[in-house]
Amino acid sequence: MKKIFWLVPLVALCLMAMTAVLTSCGGGDPLEKTVREAFVKGDTTQARYNRIVDLLKSNPKKYSDYIDGQGNVNVDALGSYINAIGQKLRPPMSWNVKAYAAQPLSLTVYFERSGSMVPYDSQGGSGQLKKAVNDLINYFPGKERVSINIVNDGIYPYRGTVDSFLQDRNIYATTQGTGNPAYTDFKVIFDKIFQAQKPNNVSILVTDLIYSPRNTAGVSTAKIFNEENSLATSIFKHYKGKSVIVEQLLGDFDGMYYPYSGVPFQYKGPRPFYIIIVADASLIDRMAADKSYANFLNLGNVLNSYRFNQAQTELKFNILPSWRGNAGRFRPDRDDAALLTHCQGDKLTGVLAFSIAVNLDALQKNDVFLTNAANYAVQSHSGFTVKVERITPNDVTGNNRRFLEGMTHVITFTGKFNTPADEIVVNLRNDFPQWITSSTSNDDSNPAAGDFAHTTFGLERFLRGIYDAFSAGGSNSYATIHIRLEK
Repeated sequence: MKKIFWLVPLVALCLMAMTAVLTSCGGGDPLEKTVREAFVKGDTTQARYNRIVDLLKSNPKKYSDYIDGQGNVNVDALGSYINAIGQKLRPPMSWNVKAYAAQPLSLTVYFERSGSMVPYDSQGGSGQLKKAVNDLINYFPGKERVSINIVNDGIYPYRGTVDSFLQDRNIYATTQGTGNPAYTDFKVIFDKIFQAQKPNNVSILVTDLIYSPRNTAGVSTAKIFNEENSLATSIFKHYKGKSVIVEQLLGDFDGMYYPYSGVPFQYKGPRPFYIIIVADASLIDRMAADKSYANFLNLGNVLNSYRFNQAQTELKFNILPSWRGNAGRFRPDRDDAALLTHCQGDKLTGVLAFSIAVNLDALQKNDVFLTNAANYAVQSHSGFTVKVERITPNDVTGNNRRFLEGMTHVITFTGKFNTPADEIVVNLRNDFPQWITSSTSNDDSNPAAGDFAHTTFGLERFLRGIYDAFSAGGSNSYATIHIRLEK
């Protein structure tokens, strides 16, 4: 009988617990209800995750903590919310939604077919432009998720298959009659690229980046430059969550060239063309960290490259107790990785030099950029300067091994420490690239001009408009390092 008496209250408690769970699932916020229901039913599946995402998309303003206006889900924030609910259950439960969020990426190619682009793929040339596009398609994991469009005055679906595009030796002849090749409407093209872009999509535009709208007869060069600059800013300022990578390449050009003003002329020789990669900023960061996209993001024969709207990267570093460039004395603080104490300059020269090991690969820049001291803005009372060098396998030896492993570069700071304390602030500059300015022409009517083969008419004005759209109110550095010194 005693066992029966103990059993009755136990059953009652179970019923009360179930009632509490069901009651909490029955009302309140729809998102919370859906998440609790998933836990209670043990339905932590892809289908259930998709239902949650659909719910977020149905009311993005209400759920703005977890989804932006373009439908991009903040997986970290959503995961924290879901697991906070799971931890309140008994027993506590968790759900790793990141596994469902990492969907395969798709690639959309926008291939410009204006009159000025056709000569890049002449039968007597080397075919650099077509090879570059083919390489991007081949390097992209998942050819079945690739689509191709032809662009000029508008955007038109390519009528063939991906394989037929790759194998086509005369793609401009095949696509003849598609759209109006006399004009390239950048506003229509970029607006439609952004509007059509869904989460997990990467879009590339293959273009000569020459702005050629309708009805420009009698319009001055200065006026058209101001127009394209304002146009770029007006388009890109609405897409702050995107990143844009501009890659400059050189291709054989053999055919008629149509200058902005002047008479068209026959030209045979090298000319720059551009590949523009557009995707969510977080998506490009994800691709950069994934080795399967290494060839796609590091295309061969690229002369210059720049990523617009690259967020600041947090850099972790180790202070090296000993290094070939060190001078004077200092002691790394045990508790604060950014603090040096007992600092004293060399007795003969008064110079204090110390070095840090840091991983700069996450910045997605080549060594020419990373090792150029001019790209680092250094502020300190003592006038410290920097030297940056890549770590070699021969450097990772002895006592420095544990400080150098996992790092890519050593930055050596040199100055005369003559104050009781100092703070060094280093910013890796994110300035408007000089190569864009050097690659810009204000007059493309003379093929005999010395820079004609390597410049693009009005290039800086359009790209400066993109830069201004993304940098307004933001940071102009890729990374910042703070180090404090005490005597």
